[in-house]
Amino acid sequence: MQLVVSDAHTGLKQAIAAVLAGACWQRCRVHFLRNALARVPKASAEMVAVTIRTIFAQLTPAEVAAQVDKVAATLQLRFPAVAALLAEAKEDLTAFRHFPVAHWRKLWSTNPLERLNKELKRRTNVVGISPDDAAVTRLVTAVLIEAHDEWQIADRRYLSEGSMALLGPISDDGGQPKEVRRATAELVAT
Repeated sequence: MQLVVSDAHTGLKQAIAAVLAGACWQRCRVHFLRNALARVPKASAEMVAVTIRTIFAQLTPAEVAAQVDKVAATLQLRFPAVAALLAEAKEDLTAFRHFPVAHWRKLWSTNPLERLNKELKRRTNVVGISPDDAAVTRLVTAVLIEAHDEWQIADRRYLSEGSMALLGPISDDGGQPKEVRRATAELVAT
């Protein structure tokens, strides 16, 4: 396991550090954007959203890191809370940059997982009331197998074999944000 993508839920981050030691953690950009936009007036929300999205339009890891700093500086005067949030979340929000560029679009949000969960909910709602737990398990398993099979087809594959070959061994800290490294160290010490 090299990367986990999730929102910034404290319990999730602690679980990642405890169970998936060595895995890098990527903060979902969609959830981050929601958190950031909650700190600005509605009239400015679109401008702030577009400005933050420029971080993800960069072409190299160095440009991504530099753009976070530029965006934070740009927003500092009018929206200091958002600028502080960006500065605090820089490593968490840009962990995707430690992976091949071909993977970036798939790594910076939890949208694929949320789509899968939405499909599971849709399919279970159609059934309505299930006779027992085993029936629900069979239905959910069938939906997950179907999704897996779709991702195995070359043109629908989530990450191609060629792009997966670009993954190398992870570094000592796994490109982990300092918070995850600290939590891991604390768990090891106890």
